[in-house]
Amino acid sequence: MATEDVVNEPLPAAAEELPATEAEKQPHKLERKWSFWFDNQSKKGAAWGASLRKAYTFDTVEDFWGLYETIFQTSKLKANAEIHLFKAGVEPKWEDPECANGGKWTWVVSTDRNVALNKGWLETLMALIGEQFDEADEICGVVASIRPGAKQDKLSLWTRTKSNEAVLMGIGKKWKEILDVTDKIAFTNHDDSRRSRFSV
Repeated sequence: MATEDVVNEPLPAAAEELPATEAEKQPHKLERKWSFWFDNQSKKGAAWGASLRKAYTFDTVEDFWGLYETIFQTSKLKANAEIHLFKAGVEPKWEDPECANGGKWTWVVSTDRNVALNKGWLETLMALIGEQFDEADEICGVVASIRPGAKQDKLSLWTRTKSNEAVLMGIGKKWKEILDVTDKIAFTNHDDSRRSRFSV
């Protein structure tokens, strides 16, 4: 009986693709749940927060990108609108127990408003859901504020504390690095939103 030499020929590309395992099909879970909120402050005389609504809570990378791409980009908002990304269970209000004793770092967009705000918003979102801050437990969330005409658009990163200067400076310096800006960012506590306490 004659034997044939077996020649190892490359498999067609389709044959090389193996079926995905169950683990590969699973969504990529985040360390914690996050909620997007929306507020449209265009109605004059309306009480602050009257139009604030929770839009969606998510806990996977896939859900984040789906929401961001379709809805939650700053360039898709009209003047006087705000979008928020806060930890699930925390409302973007000063009265919320997680925010009540805190404050916020604020970056005012000074040039190329639309592009700069979009970039800063996305970089901040990815840093939050990707747990890039050493002091992540001290951060409540971020707010993007869109303002009409010559008024200034801004991002505000809300914190749980207003008194731990070392923690606040760590958050502020890291956020400025993430934003990749030379502009100053200022910290204001919620008790006295008119007085800046720190800047980097």
